[in-house]
Amino acid sequence: MELISKSLKMQPESGLEFVSSTFIRQFGSQDGGWPRLYQAPGRINIIGEHTDYNGGFVFPATIDLYTWIAARPRNDGLLKVYECNARQLHSLDLKHLERGEKGQPVEYLKGVTWALQQDGLEPGGCDVAITGNIPLGGGLSSSASLELALSTALLDCSGIRLDRSRLALLCQRAEVEFVGAQCGIMDQYTIALAHPGHAMMLDCRNLDFDHVAIPPGISFLVVHSGVSHRVSTGSYSLRRDECEEAVRLLGQSIPDITCLRDLSQDQLEANRNLLGSVLFQRCFHVVTENQRVGEAVTALRNTDLQQLGSLVNQSHNSLRDDFEVSCSELDRLVDIALGCEGVLGSRMMGAGFGGCTINIVEPEAVADAVARIGVEYASITGHVPWMHVAAAADAVKRIR
Repeated sequence: MELISKSLKMQPESGLEFVSSTFIRQFGSQDGGWPRLYQAPGRINIIGEHTDYNGGFVFPATIDLYTWIAARPRNDGLLKVYECNARQLHSLDLKHLERGEKGQPVEYLKGVTWALQQDGLEPGGCDVAITGNIPLGGGLSSSASLELALSTALLDCSGIRLDRSRLALLCQRAEVEFVGAQCGIMDQYTIALAHPGHAMMLDCRNLDFDHVAIPPGISFLVVHSGVSHRVSTGSYSLRRDECEEAVRLLGQSIPDITCLRDLSQDQLEANRNLLGSVLFQRCFHVVTENQRVGEAVTALRNTDLQQLGSLVNQSHNSLRDDFEVSCSELDRLVDIALGCEGVLGSRMMGAGFGGCTINIVEPEAVADAVARIGVEYASITGHVPWMHVAAAADAVKRIR
C-alpha cells in the first residue's frame, strides 16, 4: 500500500486538499455529499527503545508528518478504500473479513475493522481515500498512524464515540492479532493522546502518562538510512522471544517477575550465569534503557540538552552492542551526525535493522548538520538521505 506522498514535502493543507479532491474524482460528490477529513500524525521516540513490550517506559512525541483520510458513509456494509498514490481500490465486506498474506498493508485496513467488531462495535460502510507523507519502514509509525486515522474515520462516520485510550488499545490489537506484527502500545497511545509541543512520558505497563513541554532551544532532526524495516519480520520477533525467555528463566530465582520492567540491575547481575551472555545483554539494555528514560525526562524538563544528548548516545550504543538491532547504515549516520557542530546526541530509532536516526540538535546548527550529513552519507552509500526537522504535532483528529 503506497500511502506515502511522492514528494514527501506535502504540507497538511495540500495533503488534505489532495486527498479530498482525489476522493471526489474517485467516489463523486452528488449523492453522498462531501467527505469528512481526518489526519493522524507519525511519531518519533526521543528515548526508550524495545522497552514498551517489556512493560517499561518510553518518551515519544508525535510529529508533523501525517496520514490523511477523506471518508463518507455508505449504507451497503462495504468499506471501499482508495490509495491515492498507488491508484488502487480495495473493496472489503465488513461482515466477511478474511485474512490475507501476513504483513501486507491492506491487512491493516481489515485489522482495524476486525478489532472494532471484536469489541462489540459495528461501524458502517464507508468510502475512503488515503494518502500521507510518513516514510514507510522508517520507524515513524506509519502503520499506527493509518490505524488511528482509519478507526477514527469509521467510528465518526457511524456516529460512534469512543474513549481515545480504548481506541489506541483496539488499534494495537488489530496490529498484533490480525496483522501479526508484535508491536507494543507506544505508537498507538502516542498518536491517540498527544499534545502539540509536548513529548509523552508513558508507562507501558499501567498506561500512566505525563505530557512534557519541549523547550524552544532544541530541534529533533530525523534522518532516514534508506534501509526499510518491517516489524512483522523475524528479527524483531526474535528479540521479543529472547526477552520472554529471559523472564521465564529469571522466574526460577525471582518468583514474582512478570516482565523485564520488574528486574533491577542488581538482580540482573546476580543472575548473569543463569541467563547466559546473550540473554544477559538483552536484559542489560532493557534495564538501563528504562533508567535512561527517567533521566531524559528530567533533562528535558530542566532544559539540560547536553545531558539529554549524552543519554541518547548511550541508548544507541546499547541498542548496537547489547540488543544488537542496529545496522551499518544507522551506525554510519550516527557517526556522521556526532561529527557535526551542534549535534548533541544521535541514535537509531524504532525496531532497528534499518529505518531512521533521531538527532538532538541546537536549532542554529540544523542547516549545517543537514548539509554535512547529506554530503557525507551520500559519499558512502551513493544516495542523499531523506531528512526532516520534526515539530511535535496534535493527536489524531477530524479536520472538518
